[in-house]
Amino acid sequence: MKDLPKMYHNQIDKDIKNNNYVFSTMDSGEKDYSQGRKDTNFSQVNNDRNYTVEQKIYNIFNSPNYIYKIDVIIVTDKDSSKKRIVGKTKTNLITIDGEYIPINTIRDIYIP
Repeated sequence: MKDLPKMYHNQIDKDIKNNNYVFSTMDSGEKDYSQGRKDTNFSQVNNDRNYTVEQKIYNIFNSPNYIYKIDVIIVTDKDSSKKRIVGKTKTNLITIDGEYIPINTIRDIYIP
């Protein structure tokens, strides 16, 4: 084999203090949403305000807890049930079982 040239390495001999903030996805408890609320989790923030169902669905899909699927409790005209939603169309929510739930029949939706 052919000898490769040596690579230059600069020696770091001082403390580096340029990391001001550290973010982690491991902590799912208390979240800071840059709104001045530091000791509430997502479902409390979502329920404290008077949001419409469409706004609550938008907040669930844009929350840091949602990656592919999320467990929610859906309150409809007939009953209340725990579902795992994976997607949304213009008029329906899609569960992991392939069930379509019309948004106009949902009275409330929240993360347990």
